[in-house]
Amino acid sequence: MPDLSSLTTLRVGGPAAEYVEATTEAELVAAVSEADAAGTPVLVVGGGSNLLVADAGFDGRVVAVRTSGVVFDADACGGAVVRVAAGEPWDDLVQRAVTEGWLGIEALSGIPGQAGSTPIQNVGAYGQEVAGTVASVRCWDRQTGAVHTLFARDCRFGYRTSRLKQEPGRFVVLEVVFQFRLGDLGAAVGYAELADRLGVSVGERAPAAEVREAVLELRRGKGMVLDPADHDTWSAGSFFTNPVVPAAQVPEGAPAWPQEDGAVKTSAAWLIEHAGFGRGYGGATAALSGKHTLALTNRGGATASELVALAREVRDGVRSSFRIELVNEPVLVGLEL
Repeated sequence: MPDLSSLTTLRVGGPAAEYVEATTEAELVAAVSEADAAGTPVLVVGGGSNLLVADAGFDGRVVAVRTSGVVFDADACGGAVVRVAAGEPWDDLVQRAVTEGWLGIEALSGIPGQAGSTPIQNVGAYGQEVAGTVASVRCWDRQTGAVHTLFARDCRFGYRTSRLKQEPGRFVVLEVVFQFRLGDLGAAVGYAELADRLGVSVGERAPAAEVREAVLELRRGKGMVLDPADHDTWSAGSFFTNPVVPAAQVPEGAPAWPQEDGAVKTSAAWLIEHAGFGRGYGGATAALSGKHTLALTNRGGATASELVALAREVRDGVRSSFRIELVNEPVLVGLEL
């Protein structure tokens, strides 16, 4: 019976009362539905890159998604329709997409986890979001006991959110269907840091393979590409989302990205640093990354309680300094921030 520490990128978390590996859709549905029928709590785990699990573990059934399969269909409009099993490693899919000329996710290179998890929080980076290529998500609906297909318009995608996240525990992702354009040039570069690395202007395009390599370089520099030998990567990625606030609430000097509704998105990393929490802040076991203040890291031997205490300290410090509430991105299991 594995501890959750072996199933998560933060490498913390206690044991599960039950553990099931699902290698087919039928096994996945059965594992969840049987537990639901018995009244047993269920925790579905993909790549474990967005989970912080309590030291006491999980008193229920942990279902590890290990399904596989990528099926390509030509699109009548000259694009590509690609059906991807939930358990497929995300970055393997991105690498294949670049090789095959499937455009629209090249800037999402290096993100850990599985394909089925990406639409849940509408994974995004360097100016791209997975919502831009998702055509539909096929799910097991635990509320109705049936397989449902949610088309993109039904997913209520937003900044790091979706209907799948807004109705927690209801949907188990079985398969994601992507619709890609075909070509060699990636989507228009929408992020200044990436544009600078590529030597292009924001809004211009670059070869998708070059975009992927540039993104991987940027992510490695921030400790955001998994490396067992680098404790800066023993994290759940960015622990806090960038807050969206009224324009008048953005601190002087802070980055500001106007939103369509008139609000402004600002930088959580800037807020953290200017509230007094620099890179490496923390203790010997739980600390901010030495490369990027948005990542809370396990320096070796950290407990979930220590990581939550650090997250709480950072959140409260930003609130005290700027009256802005940071919201955690990872899912907390058996813990409260």
